[in-house]
Amino acid sequence: MVNGTGGTGEAGRALGRRVREVDVLIVGAGPAGLTAAEHLAAADCGTVEVLEREQQAGGVPRHCHHGGFGTPWTSGPRFAAARSRAATDAGAVVRTSTTVTGIPEARTVDVTGPDGLERITARALVLATGARERPRAARLVPGTRPAGILTTGELQQAVHLYGQYVGRRAVVVGTEPVAYAALDTLRRAGVTVVAQLTDLDRPQIPPLRAADARLRRTVPLLTRTTLTEVLGRGRLTGVRLRHADGRTTQVPCDTLVFTGDFVPEAELARGAGLRMDRATRGPLVDTAFRTDVPGVFAVGNVLHAAETAATAAAEGHTAAAAVRRLLAHEDRPHAFGPQLAVAPPLRWITPGRLPRDLPADDTQRFLVRAAEPLPARGGATLTVTQDGRTLHSERVRGPLRTGNSREISGSWVRDAALDGGPIHVTLAATRR
Repeated sequence: MVNGTGGTGEAGRALGRRVREVDVLIVGAGPAGLTAAEHLAAADCGTVEVLEREQQAGGVPRHCHHGGFGTPWTSGPRFAAARSRAATDAGAVVRTSTTVTGIPEARTVDVTGPDGLERITARALVLATGARERPRAARLVPGTRPAGILTTGELQQAVHLYGQYVGRRAVVVGTEPVAYAALDTLRRAGVTVVAQLTDLDRPQIPPLRAADARLRRTVPLLTRTTLTEVLGRGRLTGVRLRHADGRTTQVPCDTLVFTGDFVPEAELARGAGLRMDRATRGPLVDTAFRTDVPGVFAVGNVLHAAETAATAAAEGHTAAAAVRRLLAHEDRPHAFGPQLAVAPPLRWITPGRLPRDLPADDTQRFLVRAAEPLPARGGATLTVTQDGRTLHSERVRGPLRTGNSREISGSWVRDAALDGGPIHVTLAATRR
């Protein structure tokens, strides 16, 4: 076991940092990171420490007051509190208000927080930094820069965590599942939603609870509509829209909420030189959630923005088992096996590699996401092939939405050649 208290040395004094070591260091105290910490600490894996830049652990669920976290009636804050409590009860150390500023070398991070500057080295490093919604600036929406423009996460924090005033009349951009959480938050804050818009022909509406369905019917929905300009000085006064037929309209509002369009919070991974998956824009991992750098793992929505808290937690559990294997056999090098590749209409698949050095695990599950919606009728057939051999085929029934992933079985893994060529995953409309 590595000494978890550490101390200073010549390198630490030269950098003005306290230098210490731990067994497992997890960056990010969301569902994935906390679940991994709980299982590792419970398995007596030595010093397990979690670093979280926010003031409270729990991740995004902390400010999601709707149900559906584990059970239909469990709210996000209750789920977050339960995951945090389980990690600390198991023996993990969770440090909040603590930011990782860089990864200067494998399994070593630079940290700033209430205890000052630190450099921490771990036997295993787990990146669970989550995902974020792209703000207005990243979406290249022209116009002025008034107050009142938020992402869903910013809206939820303002309303649920800080009780702040957010406006009276709102326009919501997006119809992904998270958009309906934004509608619910605005309703709770007493804000009237004057329009919800999407540039798609039809909204990506998920299955809704009865209360959400009633709320949805009260909101004007504009399809094939694009936000072209933000208006107002000081405070937002309205937005300008362009419709598919070329008409333009101006909608008065004092609040604008951008929903969905998640991207992985992968700056640390990228700065550390980890190999990235071009499709998901997160680190490339194998089915054990190992990156290409030995001893460094990545798990949760940093891999695939953005899945449910339950999915992230399940991945944290799986990653914990892989970390335990590493700690027991640190001298064993790991090697990536064949890469998984998708073709349109699929956008990505994760995990993106099979391991060459681990036995086949047919309990593994993969997530695929479509680049375009799959209609509800007719369905499609998903096929997994390698070097001309069909490893797996299954019927996928619609609708398949661009904002949602679909889980596929990993039963075919045992038939894959770990020293063979790429594994191709395709989706084709089922012939009737």
